[in-house]
Amino acid sequence: MLYRNFQTTGDKVSLLGLGAMRFPMTKDGKVDEAESIRMIRHAIDSGINYVDTAYTYHGGTSEVIVGKALKDGYRERTFIADKLPIWLVKEEADVRKFFDEQIQRLDVNCIDMYLIHCIDKDGWEVTKKCRVIEILEELKAEGKIGRIGFSFHDELSLFKEVIDAYDWEFCQIQLNYVDVNFQAGMEGLLYANAKGIPVVIMEPLKGGRLSDAVPPVVQKLWDQASVKRAPAEWAFKWVASHPDVATILSGMSTMEQLDQNLELFSREDLPVLTDEENALIAQAADLYRTLIKYPCTECKYCQPCPNGVLIPRIIRYYNDWCAYEHNPKLKEEYLVWQDESEHASNCIKCGACEEHCPQHLPVMQIMDEIVEAFGR
Repeated sequence: MLYRNFQTTGDKVSLLGLGAMRFPMTKDGKVDEAESIRMIRHAIDSGINYVDTAYTYHGGTSEVIVGKALKDGYRERTFIADKLPIWLVKEEADVRKFFDEQIQRLDVNCIDMYLIHCIDKDGWEVTKKCRVIEILEELKAEGKIGRIGFSFHDELSLFKEVIDAYDWEFCQIQLNYVDVNFQAGMEGLLYANAKGIPVVIMEPLKGGRLSDAVPPVVQKLWDQASVKRAPAEWAFKWVASHPDVATILSGMSTMEQLDQNLELFSREDLPVLTDEENALIAQAADLYRTLIKYPCTECKYCQPCPNGVLIPRIIRYYNDWCAYEHNPKLKEEYLVWQDESEHASNCIKCGACEEHCPQHLPVMQIMDEIVEAFGR
């Protein structure tokens, strides 16, 4: 396993971090707890020492499962990263209320890496109004928090404002080779690094979009490379090639995915890209930008929809529909593989999804486009 040091703390952290947001599921739609625990422990046994969860992941069960997995000596080998759901904070007392609940779910005395989750314009205003940072500092003084950071989903200008407002010990941003100018992006990475703030990367595969169901024109490009690599490897190599990156989160859903990533992140040449390879990745990014109509990462912050619409899943179908030249199999899957009550035609235009979307997508408009494309 490759490791990097957090500049502000000296912590030696695995370059691959385990994101506890996409655990394996059972056939009845519940988290497979036993398999999730087995995966977490296998990850730690294989060198991963950074496990990232949050209050809302899997409806709160993610924290409980992580806590169970870290029994039997695994806690002492792991940095736990957890997040305050800032959009749910209405008053100062909520900060400790949520934190106390998280401590109980995890069944630990201290959360090593604690982030204000999903900072955007509104979240930053709540952070200031409710004295969130001051309260987190109190919790740190009490020995309940190790490091204070934030995760970010908004414009670069706000990112710089947040970075400059406090002596953060780390932060977390979305970055992949397609989204170099999206949200904080590459400039944000470099800005944080210039201030000595370690940066954790989320969405290196863009919610799986850069590795799953690769469009033919992009796959053709990869096939032309002198060194053959899987699409996920190209994406991870690009992020890892930036020395300013402290760790890269991957939300692995199967043991096979985990083992593939463990092998990849054990290679000394993972962070190495030639000029030719960088140019190839830049070409792939240009192709994706022309094919992917809506940059949904399937984070599921828009869920649950008040009327039952499976927003992330059907946007994925629609993006594939656009990228794969209206392949009729996609329409068939959309219509057959999910209940009719979950289709875009059930959108009632309440706008709740758009309020919570970190990517600020025009979800209601997208639902109309999907109905037009697929019939419902």
